[in-house]
Amino acid sequence: MSPTDGTLDLSDRIAAELPYLRRYARALTGSQSSGDKYAIATLEAILQDRSIFGAGIRARVALYKCFHAIWSTTGAPTGGGDSGVTSRAQDLLSALKPNTREALLLSTVEEFTPEEIATVMDVDTSEVAHLTQTARADMEAGIIGRIMVIEDEPIIAADISAIVEDLGHSVVGVARTRDEAVEMGKAEKPDLILADIQLADNSSGIDAVNDLMKSMPDTPVIFITAFPERLLTGDKHEPAFLISKPYKEDQVISAVSQAMFFASTETLLA
Repeated sequence: MSPTDGTLDLSDRIAAELPYLRRYARALTGSQSSGDKYAIATLEAILQDRSIFGAGIRARVALYKCFHAIWSTTGAPTGGGDSGVTSRAQDLLSALKPNTREALLLSTVEEFTPEEIATVMDVDTSEVAHLTQTARADMEAGIIGRIMVIEDEPIIAADISAIVEDLGHSVVGVARTRDEAVEMGKAEKPDLILADIQLADNSSGIDAVNDLMKSMPDTPVIFITAFPERLLTGDKHEPAFLISKPYKEDQVISAVSQAMFFASTETLLA
């Protein structure tokens, strides 16, 4: 294989994983723009030194390891003052123990094994379980708020509602269509929205959220979709929080707990 062929193969492998790295970066920062800055910095670092991709680890692990080498040296859990994150969120996030939130996301949303997380974060495998357990304890008990669910499947809506209620949050309602979601959101002004993409009348959960963001732009949103890569193209405004279908309970718990740190309404209880 020629050097050019090898470069093209590496580019293809990185391109396939980049949407998921961008999802992870935005979940950490709570902001598309800030998260994408970290992703771009990661790509720039790889252009300078590709040696990690020949270290006997799979491309996805190597990509995230490059990201963490940059992330861990910034000293800013929310990406700095230009991230668009509220000072309240920065205060809450800075109180968390180092590496805990990252380990939890890598385990639940990104579905890395403990050994892979240890490689990504450059820690001992034995430490990974402690980090994730600490994150769960710190985050799930940290903030309580009001959540709206946009979902047309009754069983899924009931399951999601039960998960978030078990965390101590209240569900203000379940909307099955775009119109229902917009009406409910404007009336209830939830702290967080959990939204499916395809709704009962073939309307779009994305359109419903876009309508709501005109009047409540700071409300965090978690999208649930079977095709996350379609929302991670970099071409337009994208969600900071994204769960793949079929989801696991741990993924919903982690995403909700992460997202609530970026909510800023007065109804939150810490």
